[in-house]
Amino acid sequence: MRYYCKPIVVSVLLSMLSIGFLSMLKPPGFKAIAILSKASDHGKMMARAIPFLKKMAAENNFTVDITDDTSQLNDINLMQYQVVIQLQQAPFDMSAEQQAALQKFIEQGKGWVGIHAAGLTGRQFISPGVTYWQWFEDFMGGVVYSPHPAFQRGTIIVEDRKHPAMRHLPERFEVADEWYEFDKSPRPNVHVLARADESTYKQNRPMVDHPIIWVNPAFDRMIYIGIGHDASLCDDNNYRVLVRDAIRWAASN
Repeated sequence: MRYYCKPIVVSVLLSMLSIGFLSMLKPPGFKAIAILSKASDHGKMMARAIPFLKKMAAENNFTVDITDDTSQLNDINLMQYQVVIQLQQAPFDMSAEQQAALQKFIEQGKGWVGIHAAGLTGRQFISPGVTYWQWFEDFMGGVVYSPHPAFQRGTIIVEDRKHPAMRHLPERFEVADEWYEFDKSPRPNVHVLARADESTYKQNRPMVDHPIIWVNPAFDRMIYIGIGHDASLCDDNNYRVLVRDAIRWAASN
């Protein structure tokens, strides 16, 4: 009787070991919150972003809460998260209390992934009597947003392919989107991961040196991705890989 049990026992043990080994290959689970924009011109992307992020979370062993309610940016609520994904949510559309909570979260070394309109810096957006969030402009590398050109296709050049958020991307790839411009290059104050190739599209005002994805070394897990307006990007494999790896890096210790 024992003779016939042994293969079964061995099979069960091997199965358990296999499951354990496969679980070790998965990245450690974490929890993120995605703050979406309520702006009407971002509506199509926001509608696509919800299934886009949910599918990404399910496939990559993390959970994500998705909301357009900025009141969720408070000290108590943010304690449960390792990453804030600021998807199109402009910083000036947060209250002073919400800005302070997000700033505290970032300064504690937690992760921040800012996409597209998350980088809208500049006093031109501030209502009279409202205090400008200077910290955020510095956080973004000291740049101020200037009007972007018309929607068009262009090329991104990856500069640092060793960075975890970039290593699965080709050296060059094309996207069709709004190409945000700033008053100057943030390069002196940030570490540039990728830049826009301005020879591949028409600018509103050429920056010459045009970073499009960067991290600020003064903060542990901050990454800004300048592209992300158009909903079609959710079907672009390079963009999916970029956002996935940016979130995973932002959540890492």
